Amino acid sequence: LSLYSSPARETKYVEDPQTQLEEGVSRLRHVMEPYTAWSLCSDFFSEGCEFLQNPPAGFYPRLGVIGFAGIVGLFLARGSKIKKLVYPAGLMGVGASMYYPQQAVAIAKVAGTQLYDWSLQGYIAVESLWKDN
Repeated sequence: LSLYSSPARETKYVEDPQTQLEEGVSRLRHVMEPYTAWSLCSDFFSEGCEFLQNPPAGFYPRLGVIGFAGIVGLFLARGSKIKKLVYPAGLMGVGASMYYPQQAVAIAKVAGTQLYDWSLQGYIAVESLWKDN
């Protein structure tokens, strides 16, 4: 293109057609619109913003340590996709439990109870299959 000539006068803007992903996201937004307009959501987000503007002492350093533990877990989890899920979550859980031990104990109790219930259900299912055969 020459710097001294003007472009042709017949040019017009043509918008690209929407892709399937864009259409899907648009439909999802329209479906979720009544739920996101609830006052509960707006209260939740305003409380979250308020908390982040006035955090308790030491919140951001703790968040940094927990996030760094997750990144270290990603580096250690080479190879398997299961490792990429387990290592970061496990290391972040360990980091969070160092700073929030009471909450970690409460979560561990609930998770232990759920794990016991699931294993018992699995045992009953396997036992019923064994007896049927």
